[in-house]
Amino acid sequence: MKREDNPLKSPPRCAHPCDDCGLRNNSAFLKSTAEELDAIESFRVGSRSVPAGRSLIEEHIRSPQLFTLYSGWAFRYKTLTDGRRQILNFLLPGDFIGLQDEFAEGNTHGVEAATDVTFCVFERDKLWTLFQRQPKLGYDITWLAAREEKMLDDHLVTAGRRNASERIAMLLMHLYRRAERIGMVEDGWVEFPFNQQHIADALGLSLVHTNKTLRRLQRLGLHKIDDGKLRILEPQALETLGDYFERPLRRVPLI
Repeated sequence: MKREDNPLKSPPRCAHPCDDCGLRNNSAFLKSTAEELDAIESFRVGSRSVPAGRSLIEEHIRSPQLFTLYSGWAFRYKTLTDGRRQILNFLLPGDFIGLQDEFAEGNTHGVEAATDVTFCVFERDKLWTLFQRQPKLGYDITWLAAREEKMLDDHLVTAGRRNASERIAMLLMHLYRRAERIGMVEDGWVEFPFNQQHIADALGLSLVHTNKTLRRLQRLGLHKIDDGKLRILEPQALETLGDYFERPLRRVPLI
């Protein structure tokens, strides 16, 4: 896809001000003061919708903007010169995106929409001003970056020490719990737009190994993936298999 097919400049103003944001009523997120909402509103320059399968951020091209995922699923990734891809993490509503580029020359990753998605858009050049004028929001952004680093630590343990069954069990529970936390689970099912190639790219497995392992776990009755949705049938068994132990999930800042 060419960059001109997916322009990022001059995004349209969002029809809803930050104090009317649907995510801010979600119990997963911390409440913001009126002053903080005004600051976020001045930091934001608009919103952007990206259809499934298209890129929000392309690799090797520095984006002048930062983003918060408002709705849908996306993922961050890097590719090798031969086309092999590593999915770095999966993105859900409320995730703040693009901060890594503040500390690198050029773009460090790409971001692709797994479903139709909507993002809030912020000008990168305004970031330091936000830190100066609203230290609490600056701390919130730092906290979000540290949380993502923690998730990447967990991912490194998964890729380095867990076997295939443990990796997939961990990933399924991790994504299901994150989605459940923000109210994306309905009647036990959550939208799951990821195919076996996505899972293989996230876990460092071959496609064949991923396919066999998913089928084995499903035959054991631990989970079910059907028509783009995921249901966890035996959460305790999957948690034990993946060495995943649910911790009390604290409320997180929303930029």
